[in-house]
This record gives sequence, structure tokens and C-alpha cells, in this order.
Amino acid sequence: MIGHQILLSSQDSTSRVLPIIKENGFYRIQFENEFEFNPEDLVSTIDSLVKQTGLANSYIVEVEDCATKEVIYSFKVDEVMKSDIIPCKSRIQPKSCYSLLFTLIETNRTDVVTSQLNYIFVVFILLALITLGLFFLWKRRKTPAIDPNLIPLGAYHFDKRNTKLLIEHQKIELTSKEADLLLLLYNAANTTVEREVILKMVWGDEGYYVGRTLDVFISKLRKKLEYDSKVKIVNIRGVGYKLVMDI
Repeated sequence: MIGHQILLSSQDSTSRVLPIIKENGFYRIQFENEFEFNPEDLVSTIDSLVKQTGLANSYIVEVEDCATKEVIYSFKVDEVMKSDIIPCKSRIQPKSCYSLLFTLIETNRTDVVTSQLNYIFVVFILLALITLGLFFLWKRRKTPAIDPNLIPLGAYHFDKRNTKLLIEHQKIELTSKEADLLLLLYNAANTTVEREVILKMVWGDEGYYVGRTLDVFISKLRKKLEYDSKVKIVNIRGVGYKLVMDI
């Protein structure tokens, strides 16, 4: 990785990095072709890769001339001592054949393992979040949408659009007037609705409907609500009717 990035920084993306050789405690990085380098870019490139991979806390880099075997540039990074020795950053070195001698002063194996474990942990958390998101999406799709026309009424469901009472597997048909009357009482549940208000709201100007007719409709509704004893239509004598239920 270090050899590859050094060649890229010198605008060389085709020549090879030769096999790495370990010699007397350091690693020799050799190159197929000549190149020039800027010390500041060299230091930045190598230090970035070392920190990225957790390769070492401290290290020395020497640039050796292939022909003379002389070290023409070197620098040291020591994270433990919090000191760097980096000379001549801006002095560009001419194009030539160079080898890089990389010496690890302290190999940070613990950090490498920790970094790998942190990576695995992050991947696990991401997978868990994705799985959780997919589960909630699936659950949302499986959960039937709530029908606003279906009103809970004790053990019943009152389907006001289709004028039906639903209980268990039964469907109890309601006339349109029965449905209007039940909806009026439901909207005022546990509150007395006066007879005059009921007649006006349900029958309007149909004057031939009299109070006795209302009593007949109340009787029919009571019959249809008899499967749940907790839902009752109570006669408030001389006043009107009240739907008694837990809401």
C-alpha cells in the first residue's frame, strides 16, 4: 500500500512495486522504475497509511539510493514520545532509483486487533439496524389499516358506512335510520340525548314520524345489541335516551 501510494503521488500508476524484502529488522520496499518525491508528500502519505492500518505507534523511514546505497532522506515518527523528526520537508528529491527502508520501532498489534473488533462491532450494529428496520416495515405492511368507518362499540364493531353491526362472525344488518340513530347516541355516549333532538337529527322534517316510532327503533336497536350486556340504551323518562357503555 505504501509503495503504491508513493508511485501514485509521483504520477506513476503503471509501474510495479517489487517484492518486499525483510532485512535486519526493517522492510525494504523496491520499485521497478525511477521516481522523484517531495519529502512532505512522502511523510504525509506514509503516516496516513500507518495510522489507517494501525501498523505501528513509532517507526523510521529511510530512502536509499539504489546505486550508492546511501540514505539520501529519512524521518522518524514516535507517537509514544510524542515527537517527530522530519527534516527538509519542501526539498524535492530528483528522479532516481530509490528503495524505502521501513523500520517498525513498536508494532501496535493490540490496536490492530482493537480496530478489527471495532469494525466488526460497527458492521454488526449496522446489520442489526437494517434488520430491525426491515422487520418494522414488514410488520407495518402486515398490520391491516384501521378503517375509520369501523367504530368499536363494546364487543361489537359498528360499520357506519355499510350500516352493519359486527360481532365475532356475525353481521347484523341495520336500516339507515337505525344506523343514524345509533351513531347519534354513540357520539353522545353516556350522555342523555333529548327526544326532540333525536327526532330532528334522524328524521328531520318527516313530520309523520312521531315519538312512538322512535320508541320502536330504540326497541329494535336494543334487540340487536343484546349480545353485549355492557352496551345498553337507557330510557331517561320524560327526557330522551342515553347509550351507556365504557369508552
